[in-house]
Amino acid sequence: MDGKDDRTEGRFDEAKGDVKEAVGDVTGNEDLEREGEKDRTKGKAKQALGTTKDAAGQAKEAAADAVDA
Repeated sequence: MDGKDDRTEGRFDEAKGDVKEAVGDVTGNEDLEREGEKDRTKGKAKQALGTTKDAAGQAKEAAADAVDA
């Protein structure tokens, strides 16, 4: 999976978490609220992973270009 895919999945997980949290809040379901918080945290982590993968790929390309020069 590349960085873009991780970031996309992360945004989806964050949105899913926001919905679960809101529904849990409205219905008084604390378990659903906690599940939403976990999903949001997981989404943020996936987005960070995607950003890191992209940065690593760019660094790798830059290093290869420097060696070729």
